[in-house]
Amino acid sequence: MITVAVDGMGGDNAPACMVQGAVDAINKNSSIKVLLTGRPDDLNKALEGLTYDKSRLEIVPASEVIETGAPPVESVRTKKDSSLVKALELVRDGEADAFISSGNSGAIMVGAQTILGKIKGITRPTFAPIIPTSNGPATIVDSGANMDARPDFLTQWAVLGSVYMQLMFDMPAPRVAIVNVGAEEDKGNKLVKETFPLLKEMDNINFTGSIESRNIPSGDADVIVCDAFVGNAIVKMYEGVAKTLISEIKKAITSSFPSKIGSLLVKGQLKSMMKTYDVNNYGGAAVLGLNGLVIKTHGNAKEAAFASA
Repeated sequence: MITVAVDGMGGDNAPACMVQGAVDAINKNSSIKVLLTGRPDDLNKALEGLTYDKSRLEIVPASEVIETGAPPVESVRTKKDSSLVKALELVRDGEADAFISSGNSGAIMVGAQTILGKIKGITRPTFAPIIPTSNGPATIVDSGANMDARPDFLTQWAVLGSVYMQLMFDMPAPRVAIVNVGAEEDKGNKLVKETFPLLKEMDNINFTGSIESRNIPSGDADVIVCDAFVGNAIVKMYEGVAKTLISEIKKAITSSFPSKIGSLLVKGQLKSMMKTYDVNNYGGAAVLGLNGLVIKTHGNAKEAAFASA
């Protein structure tokens, strides 16, 4: 049984979406148990009318909430009985195998480093979301944790991302590339120019050089390395384009009687394609570099995304 500590009060849609997502997850997978942290009255109200195995969902009381815009360091330090801190402590104490939250990103990062600690040799943990490509899944490191990065951060993330993809998707030698504005080695800003030769010298990753953002969707790399400012912009652009394309395809195939007939002939393929590029199927981003498994979902994550996470 895999026990997951869920921050039931974190995120824009808490607690309803967190509760529904947790219930959907345990109903779908019999090997999952959820420890739901938060205010018992609010959580029990959200659970009313839902059908689930009550032996695999337990409420862990937490009286405080760290709001989305709250200062991370102060919040983690002063709100010891918050749903976020309580859930992280469950992982630290061995009562849970993983932590999931849609809450305050900064507080999650501060709390995770303070409560769980970092892996030896890691300076800064990294957000590593899984993104779909035409060549299978890939990950971007970093996508939100470190807006200002140093070359040594990026080399550490390259190793973390490579190991993550090996374990998650059974890739023997994930292709690692650094985001750049051209394929040439001398292209890029100061950070890229300083990091490129370091990655090139590393013998514990399969470094393939630079990757331009237009080549990410085609799957030219399995681990995409960049600072969080660039990574976050790529991920959000990715999500926006995917959402727009799916919406436009739906409009196109229902715009006329002939198109509706044609859509029936390719219905299976369209559903498969839309599922592949639906961000809800990828849940959240793992925070790599910690002494424990932490998953951060979008602040506005709905039930499907939370259940996937």
